[in-house]
Amino acid sequence: MVHRRQFWSFVAMLVLVAAVASPASATTLQRAGLDELVRGNAIVVSGRALDARSYWNAEGTFILTDITFVADTRLKGDPGQREFRFTILGGTVGNLTTIIVGGPEVVPGKSYVLFLNREDLPGVDRALTIRELSQGIFDIVDGPGGMRAVSQARNERLVADKFGKTDPVGGTAEIVLDQFSRDIRRVASGR
Repeated sequence: MVHRRQFWSFVAMLVLVAAVASPASATTLQRAGLDELVRGNAIVVSGRALDARSYWNAEGTFILTDITFVADTRLKGDPGQREFRFTILGGTVGNLTTIIVGGPEVVPGKSYVLFLNREDLPGVDRALTIRELSQGIFDIVDGPGGMRAVSQARNERLVADKFGKTDPVGGTAEIVLDQFSRDIRRVASGR
């Protein structure tokens, strides 16, 4: 087990070094519009991350992080209860950190809008996760005139969608949170 973990640690470090050494254009996330984000995910919530715990998957081949989240507002679907857990790829265990290029960044104590779905992750079947990586998470910030949402994909180079758009939802600007919530509910209801 130790040798296998060391092997996979070495492989993860090589992947990380290759990703860092590659030009930013090597990240290939295809742009997802709001309709695609809402319709492609079972749950959309806004709320706050409470804590995060990173660990090796059962096979000892990949680091995952479980995040405990409290939903203040349910915009689509039901996570089952107000406080729930979701899982993302990457994290830190001991002195090894796995970074997913274009992945979501979740900091306990901060607030977010999350687009969540059940997906298979390395060693975890049907985990509740952010499948669109940085496109499926919006930081909630206090801005002029109230709370706003900002896509974590605003600094990513996205591959154009079928309409030729390459900017994430909201572009690089902040979106008024109340309007963003109304737009999500409108799409979720099919209007």
